[in-house]
Amino acid sequence: MVTEQLEAAGRMLQSPLEQILAPKTALSLAETLGRATVGQLLGYFPRRYAERGALAEISTAAPGESVTLVGYVVDARSRYMRSRRGKIYEFLLAADPSDTGDVITVSFFNNRSLERVQRGTRLLVSGTVSVYRDKRSLSHPDFEILSDDDGSAEGAVDVRPVPIYPATKKVSSELVRKSIRKILAAGLPETLPDPLPAELRRAEGLMPYGDALRTIHSPDEVKDAYRARHRFKFEEAFLLQTVLATRRAAHQSEPASARPGRPDGVLAAFDARLPFALTSGQQENGEVISAELATTRPMNRLLQGEVGSGKTVVALRALLQVVDSGAQTAFLAPTEVLAEQHFRSINELLGDLGGAGTLGSDPLAIRVELLTGSMTQSTKKRVLLGLASGEVDLVVGTHALLSEHVGFAELGMIVVDEQHRFGVEQRDALRQRASTAPHVLIMTATPIPRTVAMTSFGDLAVSTLTELPAGRQPIRSHVVALDSHPGWEQRIWERAREEIDAGRQVFVVCPLIDEPSSDPGDGPPRASVESTFGHLQQQADLAGCRIGKLHGGIPGDEKEAAMLAFAAGDIDLLVATTVIEVGVNVPNATLMIVLDADRFGIAQLHQLRGRIGRGSHESLCLLVTALPEGHPSVERLTKVASTTDGLELSEYDVETRKEGDILGAAQSGGVSSLTLLRVVQDRALIERARQAAFELVSRDPQLAGEPVLRQTIASLDEESKEYLERA
Repeated sequence: MVTEQLEAAGRMLQSPLEQILAPKTALSLAETLGRATVGQLLGYFPRRYAERGALAEISTAAPGESVTLVGYVVDARSRYMRSRRGKIYEFLLAADPSDTGDVITVSFFNNRSLERVQRGTRLLVSGTVSVYRDKRSLSHPDFEILSDDDGSAEGAVDVRPVPIYPATKKVSSELVRKSIRKILAAGLPETLPDPLPAELRRAEGLMPYGDALRTIHSPDEVKDAYRARHRFKFEEAFLLQTVLATRRAAHQSEPASARPGRPDGVLAAFDARLPFALTSGQQENGEVISAELATTRPMNRLLQGEVGSGKTVVALRALLQVVDSGAQTAFLAPTEVLAEQHFRSINELLGDLGGAGTLGSDPLAIRVELLTGSMTQSTKKRVLLGLASGEVDLVVGTHALLSEHVGFAELGMIVVDEQHRFGVEQRDALRQRASTAPHVLIMTATPIPRTVAMTSFGDLAVSTLTELPAGRQPIRSHVVALDSHPGWEQRIWERAREEIDAGRQVFVVCPLIDEPSSDPGDGPPRASVESTFGHLQQQADLAGCRIGKLHGGIPGDEKEAAMLAFAAGDIDLLVATTVIEVGVNVPNATLMIVLDADRFGIAQLHQLRGRIGRGSHESLCLLVTALPEGHPSVERLTKVASTTDGLELSEYDVETRKEGDILGAAQSGGVSSLTLLRVVQDRALIERARQAAFELVSRDPQLAGEPVLRQTIASLDEESKEYLERA
């Protein structure tokens, strides 16, 4: 019976809008909103509700009162605004179309849907009465154009809350509202199959699916609408957590080869030669990871930690344990600069333990190779042959590792750095190269608040490094607002020269590679690497300094040469884009100057700042902006400058940004996959949904007892699956 209901409801919800709506309207909703079926449009929820309340008389509506009025347009006019683009639409509203004496002015800004409002049109408006030029008025109120079937007298007008939908230039809230009203009038099945288990619904006091769908679009009272919204919020959280729980269960059920290592292998030799002591966090997390690698269930763990907290050492020790067990390992980095830096860092840490096959190498030495897209074909071929034969023990690479031409003799473990830069299919492409499920360790230097972690990384076990290695110096940070202090610009370069004269090195970071060919009209030009590089070469304060540049547009061999020269101390000042954001390790660099810092996100600035303070010298980060003090973006920079606590900054970031950006959905250019859920405000709800989902999946991993839930998850569109499976 449930299956039949689901199929019947599915057919109804999947039916094209043209079956109910006018073809032109259906086409507009599909092209503009991406809503082509009945179910898709019903899933387009109101963003708020206008409470009409009891209807007031136009003649008695007093200034300061919030009122709902119904009247006839007795005069309609529009005019272009003087100070900005667009039109003002003004209407005189009267209770009687023949009475122009007792009227109220209603004004709207830039609402092209009002072009068709003429004399005699009947309007319902809700807003607060004000006085403009001695006349009563309503400025930009909520409104609805009433048709003949809305009642012939004021008492017959529907005064229930008006749902206000997200609108675009081509599709107004009114068009969405009338379209959904027509669908509801055509009739939904009385009972719709519900993806939420009945027991869970009862425990949470949630409305059934069909009732909630009708209520959220056509509530009798606003409180009913918010009950429906709460139900859909919980459903969204529960579906998300159920997908993550089933993924974790699926991962844990896959067969994996135990990689316990050996007591006399390369890991033991590496530990014995480490020139520094591991922090307690590195030791504790290393023990947890080591124990998981030794089991026949695939490890799937997230290792998060502050910039410079020693994640690479923890990851390398895990990789060496797997190599000691006779398997190969892969280290996946998002950019060539970062891959090359990791390759150098790993070889520096290994010393002669990384030179297998070379003259004088240690008998326990392993073979470490680099694979990137810009390498020569002959070099790539040599590395690929080594991977296929099993001679390469550890390969560090970029997206080139994901090529179908890459094969492993036996891949035992994958480390993914800054995993949010890789798509689900890309990471799975590497997993599929293994004969059994490989162990996976994901690293991030962006501290993740608990709510975000359990929302987007919920199928991963999480480890955190909080300590910095001994000897690290704190980083001082200052905001340089040039609009308020124009004289400070020269002082920036004087300060850079002082640092260079002291034998230190300087990073200068710009948001662009080169200046745009045309002015985009969104403010003054942004700093670019090319223009800044040329400018600094002419700076008297930097005369005689060795200045280099680094950005993604430079050929791979030149990038490598620039980075090596900077690391070796042959370049005093490096002008770069965010290619140096993660992984670059130059302990002698003690000053970072971020130009147009307001153009970068909080996480980016925190990452960039982590490129300094890596040695024993005091370091300084200058966040330079052309915006005036007091601007919201300058306040954001001030927050970054006030603390080096990445978790505190990430919490602030969550509270001040849209969830779509935080969770990665907006980075692809699409809309956020979160419809109603908000990770900060709904923290407690997410916690409850997570507990319920993981308890359900632990009892019923295949969701055999919840066919509606199982089919709902199976029918998620590809964009939603990518979002849900991102971890």
